[in-house]
Amino acid sequence: MKRIVLFVLTNVAIMVVLGVTASLFGFNRFLTANGLDLGALLGFSLIMGFGGALISLLISKPIAKWSTGAQVITQPRNADEAWLLQTVQTFSERAGIAMPEVAIYEGEANAFATGAFKNSALVAVSTGLLRGMTREEVEAVLAHEVAHVANGDMVTMTLIQGVMNTFVVFISRVVGSMVDAALRRNDSGSSGPGMGYFITTIVMDIVLGFVAAIIVAWFSRQREFRADAGAAHLMGRKQPMINALARLGGMHAGELPKTMAAFGIAGGLGSLFATHPPIEERIARLRETA
Repeated sequence: MKRIVLFVLTNVAIMVVLGVTASLFGFNRFLTANGLDLGALLGFSLIMGFGGALISLLISKPIAKWSTGAQVITQPRNADEAWLLQTVQTFSERAGIAMPEVAIYEGEANAFATGAFKNSALVAVSTGLLRGMTREEVEAVLAHEVAHVANGDMVTMTLIQGVMNTFVVFISRVVGSMVDAALRRNDSGSSGPGMGYFITTIVMDIVLGFVAAIIVAWFSRQREFRADAGAAHLMGRKQPMINALARLGGMHAGELPKTMAAFGIAGGLGSLFATHPPIEERIARLRETA
């Protein structure tokens, strides 16, 4: 709940900062002169930025189940499922959160956690991961995912994505208005945004979108380091997590849907847009952790 409050407060703060900045630098008068209303633009940025991110967060669990085919364990059908439930419950109690739903899905080695609230989350593991790892290594992966939930990482990533989206939408339209005004400097016969505004806005949305994606991916990588350390803390030692990462590095990690990629135990590596750090870097960072 604290992170949801933070989400709302940050939302309001971003709108205030953008509004005050626009007023101080005279952008509000400039935008009005070019057919754009500052209040309407702020509202549009809010809806497109935080609105989309918030909706994505709220429907994250059902979308995750549908897109991966994950089957929630309601009543254990065998000893392995009972063990999974007991392991997640133990780590949840240690982390001070409510028991998440636990699910299994068909696929190559991976696992993920999702959900809008830390006390009603979902932790899912693939059949490939269960087959390819020892029980202790699977425990480490489960602890890693529970650490994600306890850290409120789903809300944090949504907050960061929302902030980036808002700035992208707002800045691209301000720049589009400036370019359009420059192109139509000697044209006094028309009012409202022209073609220059729409073309510039589209280009800026794409360019700034790439920049925003790089920033969000960087935060995602830092979040993985924290979840690795959190898993070591929940288990009381870091060697099982190190072993799980090493094992994962030698396996073909299963791909998750794009909307879930940032929340898996494994992800794209070696680029500015990677949601997960390289396995070797994660192991090295974990070894250095006290």
